[in-house]
Amino acid sequence: MTLSAPRPAVADPARAFGHSSDLSPAAGEFAAAVRAGLMHAPQKELPSKYLYDEVGSALFEVITVLPEYGVTRAEERLLTRYAPEIVEALPSDVKVAELGSGSGRKTRRILEALCRKRPTSYCPIEISRTALQLCRRELADIERISIVGYERDYLAGLSEVSRQRKRGEQLLVLFLGSTIGNFARLAATRFLRDIRAMLRPGDTLLLGTDLVKPVGTLIAAYDDAIGATAAFNLNLLSRINRELDADFDLRDFEHVARFNADVRSIEMHLRARRDVRAGVRAAGLTVEIGAGETIWTESSHKYHADEIPAIAADAGFECARQWVEKEWGFAESLLAVR
Repeated sequence: MTLSAPRPAVADPARAFGHSSDLSPAAGEFAAAVRAGLMHAPQKELPSKYLYDEVGSALFEVITVLPEYGVTRAEERLLTRYAPEIVEALPSDVKVAELGSGSGRKTRRILEALCRKRPTSYCPIEISRTALQLCRRELADIERISIVGYERDYLAGLSEVSRQRKRGEQLLVLFLGSTIGNFARLAATRFLRDIRAMLRPGDTLLLGTDLVKPVGTLIAAYDDAIGATAAFNLNLLSRINRELDADFDLRDFEHVARFNADVRSIEMHLRARRDVRAGVRAAGLTVEIGAGETIWTESSHKYHADEIPAIAADAGFECARQWVEKEWGFAESLLAVR
């Protein structure tokens, strides 16, 4: 099909969006986000959290073991080496809440160190039910651990965990991997402030941050040789097809990873190979995408380790301790509520 020029997505009043009783609240939220993102001008975009359905979560686990993607291994090296030291810096009675647990593999060392000292309650918070199931299977063999998962957005889940803690129980929030990098700089600070608002003096946040490194290394980490990241990115369109009755042809798109030097961020896009017209029926939308036009699906901002204390202070925390892995370039920072 040949279109005269790239044009924005348009609402289609003949579609069912806005008056369909068939959509669950979660599906309705997904449809609204897709509608807003694909109508966004001049850059179409989709929220990165929707990359992590059952298929996306499984593909991301593959990505974490690829030679090009060093984030997970770097963090595992840090936590293996310093978990006892991290635990020693925590209050004596602590409950653990993790934002975006994934499979839980990276969290094991912290939980093992805690459980050697005392029985520990662990609350993984995930929007992916599959990830929660993987997490429970991964960590269930740890002695003296109690696992209660929350299938929620990060802040909604954390609010619930914080409200349910016992009197005198301190909270350790884990925000590991490089997920904070998915937020733009100001948005990251706002998100940390939102976390801080739910915490009390004596609570702590263990924050993982991927550090700046050569551009070639970063590009390879987000555009691997076997195409796992490409499949992960393209699966977002598959999910929209499956869950929102859309008709995207994945052959019309290619995965693109590029570095934005102005904000020190890797960006993932889906670029149209040719002019595309597709319907997203559950969102009441017909979208037209010109050849070469992209849909922006994820950003991963990179930090310098010495930036973290100032960012923490701006959000209402004190950076009590920091551990840096230099082989790949990754930092783990313990932020305290005073």
